[in-house]
Amino acid sequence: MKQDPAFSCHQDSAPRGECGGRRKRREKMLDASDIRLLMLHFLAQNDAHGYELIKSIEELSRGEYSPSPGIIYPNLTLLEEMDAIRVVDAQASRKAYTLNVAGRARLAEQQAHIAHLIERLSSLAVLVNNRSLPDVDRAIHRIRTTLNSRLSQQDISAETLEKVVNALNAAADKIAAS
Repeated sequence: MKQDPAFSCHQDSAPRGECGGRRKRREKMLDASDIRLLMLHFLAQNDAHGYELIKSIEELSRGEYSPSPGIIYPNLTLLEEMDAIRVVDAQASRKAYTLNVAGRARLAEQQAHIAHLIERLSSLAVLVNNRSLPDVDRAIHRIRTTLNSRLSQQDISAETLEKVVNALNAAADKIAAS
């Protein structure tokens, strides 16, 4: 089956470059094709406006991920041009969209990938819940504060840096094995 470029699954696993020399760019959570599939998924459940689609996607992750209007609205236009969706009432002040036959077909073809996307966003919600537990929150704060304090020293030795890296790696290994 030939892959439609508008729905190609872009996998960018390469690390992101640095922005401005100091701050690292945050990796993209979802690409445009993932957003389009999620939009089709939600439109299969109910007709919706762009804002409602943003809120539906945001709700999956308990607020940890919210697509911007700058990604939602152009993709609604693209889906409409692809005849995957259509406007419910062209005279309404806010456009609500519904799924067309082509949209339902695309949705059926991509069920496994959509399930993966939903699981990925849902896991963010679990992360938010677990990270907000008081003991976990205090431990994360303590590690962050201690690490920042130690690494902010001007003349930190290579030996000290090696100890810090080893301690962090050991902690990560223990957490992964727990």
